[in-house]
Amino acid sequence: MERASIIFLKTVIVLIGIVALVVMIRFPLTEGRAVNLDLFSIYSDPFIIYGYLASIPFFIALYQAFKLLGYIGQNEVFSLSSVKALRTIKYCAIILSISIVMAAIYIRISCCTVAEVDGGDDPAGFIAVSIVATFISIVIATAAAMFERIFQNAQIKLDGVN
Repeated sequence: MERASIIFLKTVIVLIGIVALVVMIRFPLTEGRAVNLDLFSIYSDPFIIYGYLASIPFFIALYQAFKLLGYIGQNEVFSLSSVKALRTIKYCAIILSISIVMAAIYIRISCCTVAEVDGGDDPAGFIAVSIVATFISIVIATAAAMFERIFQNAQIKLDGVN
């Protein structure tokens, strides 16, 4: 892979991380029920805290993808380090998809009980976004598992040759 391509992909990963961090910091301030709350009340909300905790695997996976691109740039594609990075990405994607499903179930249950009592919000938009995000996480986990298997097989063959 060309050095320019690797630098471009690393830049994209860094930009994705920065945008995700900015959205995570800015979004709770603009959400409907948080408009009249102070900063402590906004960021001490259990669902906001859950969102921050659930984002940890996302940022770990981004870091591992950044490291994987570094290994590719050093022509260590089929090394044990690359396999470990892919394995970590796979596990992070699985954890992230489980976290998203749990949040969707929580919102579905809590919004339906509130909606029946006082005509609260409809969770359909959040559920739809959760389904899409879960699907993306599952696709990433599957791709990482496939690449992990390919890299392991190539590493075994290379070790057998040496």
